[in-house]
Amino acid sequence: MSQNFDVLVIGAGPAGYIASIRAAQLGFKVACVEKWRAPNGELSLGGTCLNVGCIPSKALLASSETFEEIQSHAGDHGITVKEAKIDIAKMMARKDSVVSKMTKGIEFLFRKNKITWLKGHARFVAAEDGAYRVEVLGEAGSELVEARHVIIATGSKARHLPGVEVDQVLISDNEGALQFDSVPQKLGVIGAGVIGLELGSVWRRLGSEVTILEGATSFLGACDESVSKEAFKLFGRQGLNFSMGVQIGEVKTVSKGRKTSVEVHYTDAQGAAQVLECDRLIVSVGRVPNTEGLGLEAVGLATDERGQIPVDQHCQTRLPGVYAIGDVVRGPMLAHKGEDEGVLVAERIAGQQPHIDYNCIPWVIYTSPEIAWVGQNEQQLKASAREYRSGQFPFMANGRALGMNSPDGFVKILADAKTDEILGVHIISAGASDLIAEAAVAMEFKASAEDIARICHPHPSLSEVMREAALATDKRALNM
Repeated sequence: MSQNFDVLVIGAGPAGYIASIRAAQLGFKVACVEKWRAPNGELSLGGTCLNVGCIPSKALLASSETFEEIQSHAGDHGITVKEAKIDIAKMMARKDSVVSKMTKGIEFLFRKNKITWLKGHARFVAAEDGAYRVEVLGEAGSELVEARHVIIATGSKARHLPGVEVDQVLISDNEGALQFDSVPQKLGVIGAGVIGLELGSVWRRLGSEVTILEGATSFLGACDESVSKEAFKLFGRQGLNFSMGVQIGEVKTVSKGRKTSVEVHYTDAQGAAQVLECDRLIVSVGRVPNTEGLGLEAVGLATDERGQIPVDQHCQTRLPGVYAIGDVVRGPMLAHKGEDEGVLVAERIAGQQPHIDYNCIPWVIYTSPEIAWVGQNEQQLKASAREYRSGQFPFMANGRALGMNSPDGFVKILADAKTDEILGVHIISAGASDLIAEAAVAMEFKASAEDIARICHPHPSLSEVMREAALATDKRALNM
């Protein structure tokens, strides 16, 4: 006898668990299928983000930043530290503790909202009489469940290079790079995107000599050019070594005596053959939707050429009652984007009319300084022939930033030349991930640069730079 639910969610990452909670809040009988197994062997909610992505990486970023601050910058504050040492095992245990608190928190929310956690892998079997039958394959066998509404939220997985074996020891993707048991003397990273920069910077701060190989000739092409140029300069000054415009060839492990290292053969931008020898290698060349084994064909669904599930503006597939959200559909692979889609779908099932303005979804790179943006960048505005005004203000002129010893970076605001509506905000600074929220709110409400300029911001604070940048769009910055 199969179990029956109003809403069945497949996947318990940020998109899936938020969809489950919102649907339960709206009065639906909800089940969520999740098979994720944590490194300690336990089944866990939270998906990639909480287990081997957003949360653990930010914990390690915080640890490495604290270490570098003590080791290299304490003297700036008149603090003398005889010797700073890093205990990798303890640092990893702290990271695991943070992850455990978050995943256990989701389990509590599931119990609180009476959400059934079906532990296993979900596979569509059939569609009958307006309901969908799904088989859940678990450790103890399989069971059939039925639901009138199904939300696919199975996330994404790391893209690997053809012919390169990722063993999560010498050659790692994001999962293995979060589990190093020691600081590699030489660390290679393939890919200068978000994951490569964040994880590369963690181990650089802890003492690794880090070399990042990137196939693109431009650095952080999705960013505003002024931000990417500033970031490239600052990261290089910090000690990250970049080689842009490369073509990766053979990647192999080489044993010399008792030591085994990794060799990356590549062609540089000038066409010359090069070899990077490193103790460990991180492969961070993007992510791909995780849709294998879902049995989509059983109900007449298929993925597109990118492996994504086609959906409309409301995240509904071609089948009534079947939705897909998060990393398995079009748009940026961002946890908060998936969360918003989860809420949207749950509310639409309930007959409400929510919407998402994808132009107002902020992006963040958690390097130091952080990089954050929302809306269009200057290259996009120029390409569309949109008339705009630009205002930029540096943190070096901000008292709070100077007191924090974080003077690097700036805020840049782009506004329509005629209406003054804010079209994009771009930040590189300490705390950019928090500062960008003001910009997202402003753009959601179609605010003008003048609106930001007229709002009283606390002094001293980093947020004052947002106001100064807004004033600068009209050449009225007060502190420059």
